[in-house]
Amino acid sequence: MPDSLTQGRHPQPADHVSELALTDLADTAARIQSAIGSVVEGKPEVIKLALTVLLAEGHILIEDVPGVGKTMLAKSVARAIDCTVRRIQFTPDLMPSDVTGVSVFNQETREFEFKPGGVFANVVVGDEINRASPKTQSALLECMEERQVTVDGTTYQLEAPFMVVATQNPIEMEGTYPLPEAQRDRFMMRLSMGYPSTRDEIEMIDTHGATSALDPLEPVTDAAHVHKLVRLVRGVYVADPIKEYAVALTSATRTSPDLRLGASPRATLHLIRAAKAWAGLDGREYVLPDDLQALAVPVLSHRLLPTAEAQIGRRDAAGIVADLVQRVPQPEPRR
Repeated sequence: MPDSLTQGRHPQPADHVSELALTDLADTAARIQSAIGSVVEGKPEVIKLALTVLLAEGHILIEDVPGVGKTMLAKSVARAIDCTVRRIQFTPDLMPSDVTGVSVFNQETREFEFKPGGVFANVVVGDEINRASPKTQSALLECMEERQVTVDGTTYQLEAPFMVVATQNPIEMEGTYPLPEAQRDRFMMRLSMGYPSTRDEIEMIDTHGATSALDPLEPVTDAAHVHKLVRLVRGVYVADPIKEYAVALTSATRTSPDLRLGASPRATLHLIRAAKAWAGLDGREYVLPDDLQALAVPVLSHRLLPTAEAQIGRRDAAGIVADLVQRVPQPEPRR
């Protein structure tokens, strides 16, 4: 491995990740992935990406057709780490207070009491998020970015770890409110489950045909341990050439003739955070260019808007990002 990408680290304690800690991270992640894989058949890559987002303190937008396991993935993540989970079914009549909470006047104490909303959990499953009005969708903005909720001038902190897993159906658009770019930009990744293979679907019938898939799933760790691993991931080392490469990738989207909206600086930050978690899951204490390349499409594509010409040519954002990854030069070792 080139010296410039693995050495020259700064002396701060946060930059030091012990081999023992990395082993604990890899072992715990493997158990979580195995537990989720017993429920979500044949999707190891999607499961690893979801776990990456959890450890990188991000949020997931799962965009796919009905019945492929979007909600099941979110629930199995929460069940595997034995943390609190709340499911919010987004509908046109859902109010912002249903999401964040509301202050209610108590007749006995003659005082207002705060009743927490659906976001007060470690994992929040937002089903069909695009079916709620923009006003209700915007209730998630503060909690996703700042891990807090402000109601009637009082701020309430959300318990760590905290992750929003939102789902939406990209096919059925009648009666929906498309997510604005500002909301999409707060999701670290957009994932697609896809249809299972014939073999996996048959195995799913055999395994889960008679009972709920979640019933046999037992927790393999707890929220406190996951929070410890999150802090560990923050210390994964990122060399300066890797940072420059990440900026080059996002900058390329801003100058691409196929895009009318490129990636934001928040996207660059999310790409680095996700790469740290991805490296940690592989048992490495440093980020490689390969990590950024593997994560560029799920981290960047949902934030981009192709031009009309690109759409006519049937070029979507994911394909454009994949092309840019091939064209942007990788960092050279600095001796």
